[in-house]
Amino acid sequence: MTDLDVDEVEATTGTDAARGTFVETVAIEDDDEVLFAGDTGVLPFEARRVLALLLQRRYLSAADHPAEWKHLLTHQQVLSSRLHDLFVELVVDRDYEIAYKRQVRSEGLAIPVLLRDEPYKRIETLLMLFVRNRFRQEQGSGTAAAFVDAEELTDYTLGFLAHDETNLAARRREIDNAVATLVREQVLAEVAAGRYRILPVVEILLPVDRLAELTAWLRADTPEVSA
Repeated sequence: MTDLDVDEVEATTGTDAARGTFVETVAIEDDDEVLFAGDTGVLPFEARRVLALLLQRRYLSAADHPAEWKHLLTHQQVLSSRLHDLFVELVVDRDYEIAYKRQVRSEGLAIPVLLRDEPYKRIETLLMLFVRNRFRQEQGSGTAAAFVDAEELTDYTLGFLAHDETNLAARRREIDNAVATLVREQVLAEVAAGRYRILPVVEILLPVDRLAELTAWLRADTPEVSA
């Protein structure tokens, strides 16, 4: 073998070794998981599912969605960024293991409002106060979960009606509708006919300062207040 041949072999071997050592990188776009025809999303399936649930639901809890909660914590930064693109803030309460979204509001910015704060009606607010206090009492006694019966909710609310109220059937229907609203808002979860579990989100919806404010409102008998 001539010196030239040796040089050529060494050069070729060196090049092959380099190719074996330095794996050719793949473009980031090639790593994206295509989930459906025409998919241009960049998040993995687990993160997309969590994002969709956050947009769909009032809140996401570890108790109801343990797997999704873990994925939320894993992808929290990018999920927060995606929501910020919509002027929505991701709030993660690790103590109660609940995550929810909140509308961003900033003075001087013309921000389209996606999340509107609908005021609770008077009866709904009365029920919120009642279940919030019940939840605090049960938590203070060390009870793992707090429950309330439909009849308790009805009796409590009827106690705030005018003494000359005659149409009790209509008032009871209003109370039933208010309870249904709290179930839909995921404040209450029906575990049996007429029996509800009070969900921890009530602590977030009615923090101590808000509880005091609503109690003052209740004493003043204001017809409606935003909660």
